[in-house]
Amino acid sequence: MKIVSISYPLTSEQRNDLGIPQIAAIGQFDGIHLGHASVISTAVDLAREEGIPSAVITFYPHPKDVMRKGNYEGYLTPQLDKQKLLADMGVDILYVVDFNEELSQVSPQDFVTEMLMPLQLHTAVVGFDFRFGFKGAGRADMLHELSGGTIQVVTVPPFLIDGEKVGSSSIRAALYNGQVSDATRWLGRYYRIRGTVIHGEKRGRALGFRTANLELEDHYVTPALGVYAVWARCNSNDDWLPGVMSVGLKPTFHDGIVKPIYEVHLLDFDGDLYGQTMVVDVVQFIRRELKFNSVDELIKGIRSDVDKTREILAR
Repeated sequence: MKIVSISYPLTSEQRNDLGIPQIAAIGQFDGIHLGHASVISTAVDLAREEGIPSAVITFYPHPKDVMRKGNYEGYLTPQLDKQKLLADMGVDILYVVDFNEELSQVSPQDFVTEMLMPLQLHTAVVGFDFRFGFKGAGRADMLHELSGGTIQVVTVPPFLIDGEKVGSSSIRAALYNGQVSDATRWLGRYYRIRGTVIHGEKRGRALGFRTANLELEDHYVTPALGVYAVWARCNSNDDWLPGVMSVGLKPTFHDGIVKPIYEVHLLDFDGDLYGQTMVVDVVQFIRRELKFNSVDELIKGIRSDVDKTREILAR
């Protein structure tokens, strides 16, 4: 998959280099959940039928983050994760549009004429609730008109599971509340984070449960503070290993920590992981973070978490 960074307006050089007939799915696509997948796969399938490249046009940073609109603390799929998922879906070209204050002020007409038309879009594939341009004034059905009829438009209906629309906001809310099973159903896969194993306080080793402290590679959505059953994989080993992940502020030992700490205890594993990249798939929420009255109580709690994790991951 070719990855192209662009900004508004396209330069003359970009117009010459990028202007080829193509079919593009347009949207933010944070999460690449099942609803997004239905839009993107429609674009890929149409492009294959027409014999022209398929593309995705997305925006970074998130427009709501730039506009300070809504609760967008972190990403479900940071750019590197998004790129991998889109490549696996068969997308030929990914356009990453620099979203800034200037672009937020652009009218729907100018966005079409100065950004989309120079790309020579054959067809724009968008979700039913797609909006674009200043204050979201542009609707999906306006893309054809504003392009003077040169861009065809396919609008994909909402993707429903049990009668409920799949959306990024719902997935975020599910993670915030520890409802991991809902997030998994709507994503169509486990929620995944990625980080580098760094040195911590080494307290887990003293307790009999060595943990890998993760420094996340990007600004992910933080799930509910607590304990999770996970599958994890490191770059030195292709195997997925069972584990228990703690996301929390370590209240048993500390006061005043405000940034959540991610720690993963790999079951039945003993090796040096420092400096390695660890990928973690979040399978199930076990319990909320607790403040234990003693170290013995903490050890008993961790043992219980391990037992529950073995049971969950054995299913």
